Formats: sequence, C-alpha cells, structure tokens
Amino acid sequence: MNTIPIYTTKDFQSDQDVRWCPGCGDYSILAQTQRVFPELGIPKEKVVFVSGIGCSSRFPYYMNTYGFHGIHGRAAAIASGLKIARPDLSVWVATGDGDGMSIGGNHFIHACRRNIGLKILLFNNQIYGLTKGQFSPTSLQGQVTKSTPFGNIDHPFNPLSLALGAQATFVARTLDRDPKHMQTVIKRAAAHNGTAFVEIYQNCNVFNDGAFELWTEKDSKDDNVVVLENGKPLIFGKNKDKGIRLNGFTPEVVSLTDGKYTTGDLIVHNEKDSMLAFILAGMSGIPNLPRPVGVVYAVEKPTYEQLMQSQIDEVATKKRTGDLEKLFNRGETWEVK
Repeated sequence: MNTIPIYTTKDFQSDQDVRWCPGCGDYSILAQTQRVFPELGIPKEKVVFVSGIGCSSRFPYYMNTYGFHGIHGRAAAIASGLKIARPDLSVWVATGDGDGMSIGGNHFIHACRRNIGLKILLFNNQIYGLTKGQFSPTSLQGQVTKSTPFGNIDHPFNPLSLALGAQATFVARTLDRDPKHMQTVIKRAAAHNGTAFVEIYQNCNVFNDGAFELWTEKDSKDDNVVVLENGKPLIFGKNKDKGIRLNGFTPEVVSLTDGKYTTGDLIVHNEKDSMLAFILAGMSGIPNLPRPVGVVYAVEKPTYEQLMQSQIDEVATKKRTGDLEKLFNRGETWEVK
C-alpha cells in the first residue's frame, strides 16, 4: 500500500535563497503556504507550482515541489494544459495583479469559466513591483505611480467580482498580515474540486507601501474588516457591535447597541448564494463599508478535466479505441520519392 510521507514545513522549503525586498508581503504568503502543505496529505511529487512574470512569479523556486516559470500572463494557460494532461496532479498558480489581471486576464477568466482544477493565488499589491512601480489593473483611480505621475485615470478591476463573473466555483480573499486566516483559506482552496481563486492583499513596501493598512493593521482592522463565516451573521468591530444588513440589495452598516437592530436583521453568510457573493464582492471600494475576507463563494460542479475524461470514455465505448496507423493510411495516400 502506498502511504504519504509525514512532511514538515522544511520539506517544502527549497535550497534557493529567497530574494524579495525586505518587508515584502510575499514572504508571508510563502511561509503560510509552506506551513499548510504538510497538512494537505498530497505527496510532494504530485504538486506543481506554475507562475508567469513578476515578483510573485519567483514562487516556484522557493517551493520544494515541481514548478514551471512561464512567460508574462501565461501561467493559467500553462497550468490548464498541465492539469488536463495530468489530472492526478495538484496544480497551483502563483500570479500577481499585473501578470494575472492584465496580459493574463483572458487566460484567467477562461480557466475560471471552464472550472479547471487549478488553485490560483493572486498576490494583489495594486502596482507593478518587479518593473519598478507602474500602475496595474487593480491600481486605484488617482493613484500616482511611475507611469501615472498625474494620477491614474483607469477604473480598477475588482478581482473577486471578475472571478465571480467568470463563473469561478471558489472565490476567497485573505491578507498577508493575517497568517492564521491565510492558512485556513489556502486549506479550503486546496480541498476544492475545481478552480479555486484566492485574492491575497499583499503589501509592496517599496512602490505602494501601506495600500492595505486600513484592513491589516491592529488599530484599524477590526472596524474595517468583516470576516466571512458560512452560516453566521456579518458582525464586525472591535467590540463586535456593528453588523451588515441589506436594504433591498444594498448592504449597509448598522449598530447593534442602539436597540434598533439585532443580529436577526443581519446578512447571514451563505457560500452557495451567488447573488450574495456579488453583493459582498461589490462592497470593496465603497466608503463606510468593511472589506469582506474569507470564502465569498464555494459550490461544487464537475470540473473540465472530469467532463473531458467522461467524454473520452463514452466515445471509446461507442466507437472502440482508435488505431492511429489505420487513420493515417486510410483513403487515398501518396508516396513521395
């Protein structure tokens, strides 16, 4: 009987020197991933990390698993081909908001739409870090960068809404400065059967320092983040004294201390409710509303690779296994001398 070895964190640490800027949020993402993987019960030789180009794309070098460093924006395409050819592998994509949302955006949305069994970790720092500070598809309007010295005029992508619109079956968000929460979300993504998309707020302390401090720092996080837990009401605040209710389809913050509202008036999170998922994703960027973190949406559907194999089996049963040599030599043939 084949047994899975008992791994430790060190088993997933490669012999490569980790080379990110001191203080970069990528260190936390790497550390939490390496801590989680021994608990997943997946043999190391069955794990592959695929990346494109960017700071995030160094990831395969630092994980002691199989890896593939691709070209800009093509990580999801490469990973899709690998997962379809080898559905037995656990295939992960490490990408950034530039790599994954810009040149790689088309590959990203179709991987989600097809529900290919990939785990996509999007390191979102709202900037192009590796190429020295140009604006990215998630940079804020008005943001001054190396390529927008008078302020960015683009309206930014909301990665959660984009993934939901592309029909991803698992959509979540976590924070580089909340290690335990990140570990929980990565475990959930690993267990999902289908495309699992995780947006990670990741601080670039060189070109966009403090972009997420409102939602990551101890003195402000509790009043500006609502942690999603399936089946539980949306309550937040340092004293757990605020909640989110729906006014029609519009979420609004209410007090739980003035006697007007109780927990019974609040939104109860349901991971399978697609309409609620869009509402929660849309809360990002709206003033006076907290940012949701956790699993926004999670449903089970047949994966692309499962459907493909079922089709192959069905056709093989009806028409029997083909003979490639006979196919090449059927009909009229010519011999070139």
